[in-house]
Amino acid sequence: MWILMYVFSYSVSPAATNDRAEWRLRPTVVFQEFSNEERCRAAKSALEGSLRDAGAKLRSGIEDLKTIGKADPAQIIIAYNVECLPK
Repeated sequence: MWILMYVFSYSVSPAATNDRAEWRLRPTVVFQEFSNEERCRAAKSALEGSLRDAGAKLRSGIEDLKTIGKADPAQIIIAYNVECLPK
């Protein structure tokens, strides 16, 4: 048995929102069981690709907002980690 674990975190600068609190990471942790390592690694690869694509789209959108002076990519931190672990 194998476990796919992924952690996705993001933080938005207080300057980019009405919330004046400090930067806060908002982690999401997900676990999913797989019957073998091969299936776990395939899921890991697909998930990493999806997260990379999502991050690129978000950065592109923020760059568009930056051109009109409404946002800056430096105002958002995105981090993720995806691992396959034996159970």
